[in-house]
Amino acid sequence: MFFTISAFDLIAVLFLAFIIDLVLGEPPFAIHPVVWIGNLISFFKHRAPSKNRRLYGIFMALCCILFAALIGIVATLILDTESIPAVIRYLVAAWFLKITFAVRCLMDAGKEVYGQLAAGNLDGARKKLSMYVSRNTSKLTQEQVSSAVIETSSENFVDGILSPLFYFALFGPFGIIAAYVFKATSTLDSMVGYKDPQYLKLGWFSARSDDVLNWIPARLALVPIFIASTLLRLVPAFSRSLDPISAVKLAIEDGTKTPSPNSGYPMAAFAGAMRIRLEKPNVYVLGTRNPYPQFFHIKLARNLVLSSSVISVLMCASMLFIIMNRFYVFY
Repeated sequence: MFFTISAFDLIAVLFLAFIIDLVLGEPPFAIHPVVWIGNLISFFKHRAPSKNRRLYGIFMALCCILFAALIGIVATLILDTESIPAVIRYLVAAWFLKITFAVRCLMDAGKEVYGQLAAGNLDGARKKLSMYVSRNTSKLTQEQVSSAVIETSSENFVDGILSPLFYFALFGPFGIIAAYVFKATSTLDSMVGYKDPQYLKLGWFSARSDDVLNWIPARLALVPIFIASTLLRLVPAFSRSLDPISAVKLAIEDGTKTPSPNSGYPMAAFAGAMRIRLEKPNVYVLGTRNPYPQFFHIKLARNLVLSSSVISVLMCASMLFIIMNRFYVFY
């Protein structure tokens, strides 16, 4: 497969996708490709046999990844069709790329919980939180609710924002395809990548694949988090609230303390940057020397997510420019 897409095309699509995400958020389920991928996963999951579940899980994952790749191929072909006006090509490709990441959705999750806590409605905050995390939220304290929101925001900064953008940039003209391959793998992990008896074998391949694909972005995340916290310190309102050096130090110290090989790094970086303690009871503690977060830290984390996302887009645009000029001679 040969595309004549230029670096300018891809960078324009990247910036447009980011703007579309911030302005419009998520589309309706009926026209949401990730929902289509999720429905296909559910189709296979509900037909899983009682025997040879690991082999079936590999087959299920490969089928879903192939389906996602086909969506990416369609978007790439549209972008590469010169008979279509450039504005339409860019908008369509940007919309497809936007589907693979979700900055506004991640920020909205924190905003909803923050609003409930700011109003003194702890029960409401627990209910809102239960929509975004798998842990039992019914008895969490205000500090534990705040911690859980920041944990999921920082963890999903990698899985839901940086990783798809990283693979989009890394694979140049094949970037939309790569982003969809990653998104399918991530969705598989979220739906079947559990360690309970029901999914241990069925989701083994999906969970391992997700770990592999997030390995580099999880560690690379320290760069945009460090830069973002450094820049936010220049804003008077945040000058005493953020410590970029501590973000890197705590990520190095506590990044391996979570069960996941990847999620600890961005979570510890956020904890260090905000000088707080993040804790999932009986599972892990990040930043043991720091105080527990308060609800206002959720707002700070949202600003850090947005700033880190902006830096990530700029980093990926730079990657695209270098990769396209270095490795794709048809540019």
